[in-house]
Amino acid sequence: MNEVHYHDYLQLDKILDAQHPESNKQNASAHDEMLFIIIHQTYELWFKQLHHEADSVIEIMRKPAVNDNSPELQTVVHRLNRMGVILRVLVHQIDILETMTPMDFLDFRDLLRPASGFQSWQFKLLEAKLGLKFEYRHGQEYYTKQLRQEHVDLIKNAETDQSFLQLVNDWLERMPFFDDHELWKGIGNGEKDIHPFWTAYQQVYSHSLAEAEKDNIKYFDDVFFGQRESHYTFSAKANRAALFIMLYRGYPLLQMPFQLLNQLLDIDEQLSTWRHRHMNMVHRMIGTRIGTGGSSGKDYLKAAADKHYIFKEIAQLTSFLIERRRLPQLPKEIEKKLGFDTGG
Repeated sequence: MNEVHYHDYLQLDKILDAQHPESNKQNASAHDEMLFIIIHQTYELWFKQLHHEADSVIEIMRKPAVNDNSPELQTVVHRLNRMGVILRVLVHQIDILETMTPMDFLDFRDLLRPASGFQSWQFKLLEAKLGLKFEYRHGQEYYTKQLRQEHVDLIKNAETDQSFLQLVNDWLERMPFFDDHELWKGIGNGEKDIHPFWTAYQQVYSHSLAEAEKDNIKYFDDVFFGQRESHYTFSAKANRAALFIMLYRGYPLLQMPFQLLNQLLDIDEQLSTWRHRHMNMVHRMIGTRIGTGGSSGKDYLKAAADKHYIFKEIAQLTSFLIERRRLPQLPKEIEKKLGFDTGG
């Protein structure tokens, strides 16, 4: 067996010889360009790791059935958590980049045109894999215009393939606890096709609303009983399952599903934080000038940051929570299925 050397294993000859400042080629003095290159190379390496994690959880969630109390689901939650931690690192890297002053950046900025972070195909591909569809993007007319065709093709394929968002929707729709109406007798009076639990919950939720919130009941009906066919949004059935998980997450069987949903919220929060920090850094560095790639700079980044929430519907479900003390009591048979055998 051949011995492995640290230097060779990490291919440091390639990595350490991958920084070639444009200012050196132009005989210009721009000390901070080395920092600028290394920061962005590091971003791209972390994006590669994020793709590695995202591909693995997509592969698991594509299976016809995923046991909610299985090592597979624990693996998904673990890797989603890792993605959130990596995104935190991306945010903190901006602290290092901001040690470069605007005048330091001007020493080499014009030498970069038209290169821009806007051309980071890995980041756009990651957004597409997670579930950001073309029709929900800001700046549709030019978001791939500056990319090479092979990278555009990768992003377009990801947009038409099943995203992680869609797979989570399908996983939620498979929640089995509402299939047997007989188990829920006495909890509420079912109306038409509405499950008796949701009839009971809707009544309690309606009574919990303040006068200024009364319109929320229409929103409730749309989210949980409406016909929602968009691939971007969760179905009504998936929304009901997600809310049920949030409400009764104290039951053992729902702990892991709740953690999965919570990790998705964390990923969205970290992506948003990264976009806003990036926007503020750009404003600090170039003010109202356009970006090196031709975008409107800060204005473009702000619009994208405000719009590009991937798992926003999970976050919006908090509008429909009620206090624990008001939660409908679950039938004993359901409690047993969820992991609490009350012995009754």
